[in-house]
Amino acid sequence: MDQAEFESAKKESESWYWWGVPTFFRCPWKEDPADCDIALVGVPHSAGNGSTERDQHLGPRAVRDVSGYYRRAHGVHNFAPFEESLIHDLGDVPLPEAMNNEACMRHIEAFYKRLDAVGTRPVSVGGDHSITGPILKAIAGSGSRLSGGKPCAMIHFDAHTDSYENMPHWLGVERSAAHWAAYTVREEAVDSSHSIQLGMRGHPSSIIHGKVVGNASKSLGYQMLTMEKIEDLGIEKTIEIIRQRVGDTPVYITFDLDCLDSAIAPGVSNLEPGFEGMSIRQATKILQGLKGLNVIGGDVACLMPTKDNPNKITSQVAMVMMFELLSLVSLSIKDATDA
Repeated sequence: MDQAEFESAKKESESWYWWGVPTFFRCPWKEDPADCDIALVGVPHSAGNGSTERDQHLGPRAVRDVSGYYRRAHGVHNFAPFEESLIHDLGDVPLPEAMNNEACMRHIEAFYKRLDAVGTRPVSVGGDHSITGPILKAIAGSGSRLSGGKPCAMIHFDAHTDSYENMPHWLGVERSAAHWAAYTVREEAVDSSHSIQLGMRGHPSSIIHGKVVGNASKSLGYQMLTMEKIEDLGIEKTIEIIRQRVGDTPVYITFDLDCLDSAIAPGVSNLEPGFEGMSIRQATKILQGLKGLNVIGGDVACLMPTKDNPNKITSQVAMVMMFELLSLVSLSIKDATDA
């Protein structure tokens, strides 16, 4: 086999998901953020959630493994993001001090500042939910390019608010998976007046003096639609509320897989099995309803492959959500280019 035959054989093999080195959605692996419009990034971090299982760092590798087979055009948007935008797998954030959460927060923020500096929009897979804090700090707020130097709006899918402020740390972890939604507002990376949290459910941790503990999100200025409220409103009204809340503010979307029903996404940390979560159809329809917003980035968090079913269903669900996010980002880039 000469070189020409070898290259031809490789080209013919590229469409098969079991062939080659796995990357996110079979995208080229190139580490320079200046070479692409959208950067797909793995954040293999699990030192920010010390209260539950710690295997979230295996999430990026699991999604790379399954995403090779996923179809590459979006049937609802009638749009092919991989043809419309230059999308590369940038690899994983280097985390040489992986067991030191605060060091990892610095390393993650520094990694994403490289993307912001060249205007490349990130779509990431974690990793526990502490990863969202440093990503937001890197691409939004004073000096940022992607958000225009201002705090961004945030759309936050989760079973939990992650905005706890009644303790200075979480089992020794300061910028933890429990605190990031609070400090990003206080440090002016997130504009809570244009942000919304979706899908919260479960019993409260405690009741003091007859009141449920934990309304930090309200005091921070977030709007919250619990899972019960979403069921009452319906999907179309939920989408309308989100769009009104965000307006034309640059927006970041973070999707914690535990917002989904535990039967759909069993391989996550912090399961809430006592209350029904979102269905796949509810989650994807809400995301698809956000077309036209200026989405500057997004992430999928809290995948735990070691708890998943043999068919890797939670990894596949993470793949689906990542595809929806990168499609929204690609549509945003197209809108800006066409304007």
